[in-house]
Amino acid sequence: MKARFTPALFAHAEAVLGQLLNFEHPADAVVSRYFRAHRELGHADRAFVAETVFAVLRRGRSVEARCAGKLSDRKRLLVALAMTRDWGAHELAPVLKVGEADWLAAARGMAESDMPPAVRCDLPDWLYDKLLGQFGADEVDALAAALNQPAPLDLRVNSLKMDRDAALARLAADGIAAAPGGLSPLAVRLADKPALARHPLFLDGAVEVQDEGSQLLGYLLDPRRGEMVVDFCAGAGGKTLLLGALMRNTGRLYALDVSDKRLAKLKPRLARSGLSNVHPVRIEHERDGKLKRLAGKADRVLVDAPCSGLGTLRRNPDLKWRQSAASVTELAAKQAAILAAAAKLARPGGRVVYATCSLLAEENEAIVAAFLAEHPDFIPISASDILARHGIALEGETLRLLPHRHHTDGFFAAALERRS
Repeated sequence: MKARFTPALFAHAEAVLGQLLNFEHPADAVVSRYFRAHRELGHADRAFVAETVFAVLRRGRSVEARCAGKLSDRKRLLVALAMTRDWGAHELAPVLKVGEADWLAAARGMAESDMPPAVRCDLPDWLYDKLLGQFGADEVDALAAALNQPAPLDLRVNSLKMDRDAALARLAADGIAAAPGGLSPLAVRLADKPALARHPLFLDGAVEVQDEGSQLLGYLLDPRRGEMVVDFCAGAGGKTLLLGALMRNTGRLYALDVSDKRLAKLKPRLARSGLSNVHPVRIEHERDGKLKRLAGKADRVLVDAPCSGLGTLRRNPDLKWRQSAASVTELAAKQAAILAAAAKLARPGGRVVYATCSLLAEENEAIVAAFLAEHPDFIPISASDILARHGIALEGETLRLLPHRHHTDGFFAAALERRS
């Protein structure tokens, strides 16, 4: 069901955008808070508002270029609707003011070829330059185009409760179009974005929302039955739940995080999942004394490090305007410290997987290279070989996922083994 475009709906989008462009809080949190305050908006109306304001964040620089100096939240929204939905004066008639039709036609007619490359790609100059150095101009264009599209909705099937074919059959029976993921054996990709919070599969813990790329991190860690496993930066626990299922609910799985709030979000997910082998532990920092009792004992350690999040711009487009070259440098120092601390938990012969959802080499390859140079007791192991054992065909010594190539969020991961 589509929302009916009205001046009232446009006014809601304008109100949300005004809050977003302060960049004081994450965009998804701002949108959620607005919807909680306006419960009269139905599912279709919320989807329209969210996608419209996110379109402005995604296409920020080219939208501003088309506005030709006449910047306002209203004009940004009109141009974004014209660009992303191909709407003209006819579709936008309910909200256009006198004289705006000609202005809008000129904005729509501006050629992207006349824009500087970073503006055309809707990236800040510093980020465009970094990506250009890594990928080259043609691939940056393709990458930026993919990042400027809304992300699909992916689910992960909880293998403790259901197999993927059964989940797909149940979704089809309920009129929800879905298909198997192309990479993860447990991924389901929905054709649309239905409300799932009250669906029986979700309530029973048979499925969880998780990007397909994120699911591959669990397969790269490859935990086994009965092992001691540590999810060092567990957050709200999406990957923790996958690790527990891969362990078949055996062994001990520690979910560590510095945030009480994030770990609190894990609790209801754990209850739905049916897992009993997960032990959430709040730590103050990567040097917390609680970690000493785990030192040298863990069979597997996942380090999904805090990062710039630039691989998730399809979902979090505000990050490219909230991050900076300086903040990435600060994050890299933190990532190096976290990886070094987490690696101490691995036993001889144990595996550490370092991962981020960043696109930048200084948060990824550079961190791993520096770690290996300082820790000769660790060696890299082939990501493609590990994943192939699960029927996942991806080339590379490390895992590198990019939205324009793999249709997932952007991820990097390296598997390291402590010498026996």
